[in-house]
Amino acid sequence: MSRRGTPHHEQGPSQRQLRVGEMLRHALAEILVRGEIRDPDLEGISVTVTQVKPSPDMRHATVFVEPLGGRNAAQIVAALNRHKGYLRGQMGHTIALKFTPELRFIEDESFAAAQKIEALLKSERVQRDLKARGDDGA
Repeated sequence: MSRRGTPHHEQGPSQRQLRVGEMLRHALAEILVRGEIRDPDLEGISVTVTQVKPSPDMRHATVFVEPLGGRNAAQIVAALNRHKGYLRGQMGHTIALKFTPELRFIEDESFAAAQKIEALLKSERVQRDLKARGDDGA
């Protein structure tokens, strides 16, 4: 628990974690754009690094990625995890941190969730309910 009585796990990330996460995100995006990784699963694939969440001690970082179009995400995430040592080494040359964090790539599923919500909102049933509510004068 922290001094204020809130359990530590319920607090959000610190300002330093947010700042370092953003720095790592930009560094990874630049490395991926260069296309230096030789892997058939990543050949010609554009990957978006949506968020990087460093651990409180900055030794590990979870990297949320989404391939353009969202296809073959599991295969692409697996390929990035195979090359995480190389990516970490490249990041070590571009960022100014005492330790370059160990990386773990996972698929960012927020885009899929947003598409699902969008589809629900556009569904016939919701549109019917909205129309009925508008007819009541509410």
